[in-house]
Amino acid sequence: MKLLIINGPNINFLGIREKGVYGTRTYDDLLQMIEEKAKEMDCAVEVFQSNHEGAIIDRIQDAYSDGTQGMIINPGAYTHYSYAIRDALASITMPKIELHISDIMTREAFRHISVTAEVCDEQIKGLGLDGYLVALEHMREMVRNAEG
Repeated sequence: MKLLIINGPNINFLGIREKGVYGTRTYDDLLQMIEEKAKEMDCAVEVFQSNHEGAIIDRIQDAYSDGTQGMIINPGAYTHYSYAIRDALASITMPKIELHISDIMTREAFRHISVTAEVCDEQIKGLGLDGYLVALEHMREMVRNAEG
């Protein structure tokens, strides 16, 4: 099974930015967690991070034809206003989960709106970095169910 995790802007600054919201674990800690979970699940998991909207769109589009079977995306701030990322996600039919480290519904009002959630199959929020592990488990089941 081939899964893709896309992380948007500032996710690479975990452990540096807003520690009260995102915690003290670093992006490297997150990558290690994902790698260990992928081994446990016997899945190939690629992690892609960019602070650039166009690069994220390019990676979503590449997933259409590169054998990716399921996508987990943390669009970061793009969640709230990137119709371009939303349209790219809508263009592909594989299972998709939108993920947020914090609970966006308990933060500033502008964060309550997600333009990308409606084109994903599920949204996971507020579980910290462990949300990635939960998302991987959910995605494995979604892909299995899609395969029939």
